[in-house]
Amino acid sequence: MTPLLSIKDLRTTVEGKEILKGISLEVMPGEIHAIMGPNGSGKSTLVNTLMGHPKYKVTSGFAAFLGKDILKMEPEDRAKLGLFLAFQYPKEIAGVSLRSFLFAAYNAQMQARDPEYKKISPIKFKKILEENMHDLHVNPNLSERPLNQGFSGGEKKKAEVLQLKILKPALALLDETDSGLDIDALKIVAEGVNSLKISSPSQTVSLSIKDRNLFSAIIVTHYARILSYIQPDKVHVMVNGEIVESGGSGLAEKLEDEGYKKYGVNEALSINLHTE
Repeated sequence: MTPLLSIKDLRTTVEGKEILKGISLEVMPGEIHAIMGPNGSGKSTLVNTLMGHPKYKVTSGFAAFLGKDILKMEPEDRAKLGLFLAFQYPKEIAGVSLRSFLFAAYNAQMQARDPEYKKISPIKFKKILEENMHDLHVNPNLSERPLNQGFSGGEKKKAEVLQLKILKPALALLDETDSGLDIDALKIVAEGVNSLKISSPSQTVSLSIKDRNLFSAIIVTHYARILSYIQPDKVHVMVNGEIVESGGSGLAEKLEDEGYKKYGVNEALSINLHTE
């Protein structure tokens, strides 16, 4: 099967400093990958680079998504192709309600996938939105408020997962989605992500922009706790801009117990996995 995402020797600088130092990674359709590592290791830089944040400059390497070279594409075109980034710190948008934002995004995504798609009515979309909000235990009144303005930390993260469920991207980049969540909110967020998964990732998939049968994700996290609810197929350890080890889901549990000392990381400067 052809990889959904293929990254080869990706190098990225931020303000002239090299952060990613030759990242290579493949994600197959239907796979969930977790990237763990101490602070400053380059985890967030990787997903922001893939999404096309202008702050992150690619100096060499290649990244193909759905068979297309995304490094040459604008961020909005990457999103239309089916790439989604859930932010560690979701942005506020004054004057635009959550419902209006999602309605516009939904119709844009559907149009990108199928040029013959006809825009649905606000009433039909409201039904879709309310059903998904109910699944995530989100107060329906939240949809009429300006996006993320005055939202609690948990509400912001649920709103990100709500976007994920509405738009149904082929690949979600979840940047510290679990940070700041209590255990109940974490379970709800994880259930929302899991609801998009298909149980048979080995089925043959045509890598067409119209083919959304399989959901994949890259989860960036310091903690193993979210991986207790979202089972990853592969776990990668990133240290100093490089992937230094990859393994199955058991690797996350090992990191929870042992930390990053074996990779030459000063534990006093890294995230405390147990107490943060």
